[in-house]
Amino acid sequence: MDALLEALKKLPGVGPRTAERYAFYLLSQPEAVSQQLSDAILKVKQTIGFCSVCFNLADGELCSICQDPARDRSVLCVVEDHRSIRALERSGGYKGVYHVLLGALSPLDGIGPRDLRVPELKNRLKAGGVREVILATDSDLEGEATALYLTKEIKAVSADTAPPQVTRLAFGIPMGSSIEYADQVTLSRSLEGRRKL
Repeated sequence: MDALLEALKKLPGVGPRTAERYAFYLLSQPEAVSQQLSDAILKVKQTIGFCSVCFNLADGELCSICQDPARDRSVLCVVEDHRSIRALERSGGYKGVYHVLLGALSPLDGIGPRDLRVPELKNRLKAGGVREVILATDSDLEGEATALYLTKEIKAVSADTAPPQVTRLAFGIPMGSSIEYADQVTLSRSLEGRRKL
């Protein structure tokens, strides 16, 4: 039981009490439930890798998005990780392709440009055909630094040709929330990202 609790506590957001609740739940279920969970975890670890083009999760050489002929390959959305792709895809509003950096610049954590998939992004841009690059990094300090670095790198890659348009996701006040509770940075970004109606 202690080994199970220790293993569960390694999951993000799972403290001792949550680990205990999960463990007792699993003990109360038929063995088939535990076997199904165990099999699913092993299968994911054995079969899921990175797409050879965009570094999204894939169960083959290419992810489902890179395989989709209906996607607009002239619009490239750069994200920090796979969770961002899932969120953008749930919105249903984006029909382009992606490039996953597998992180963000963070000097304090020892993560620099060489630790990200920036050379592969530059190679994709050199191949041509991209008219817009959307920088969809997080709005935290690391995400902002990454976006600034990528903007400079994208312009340097395209020095000989017309560079693709570089855009940044708009950040602002979430739907259904009150302006009075928004912080100064969010309000400032909302004003900067305003659009004509």
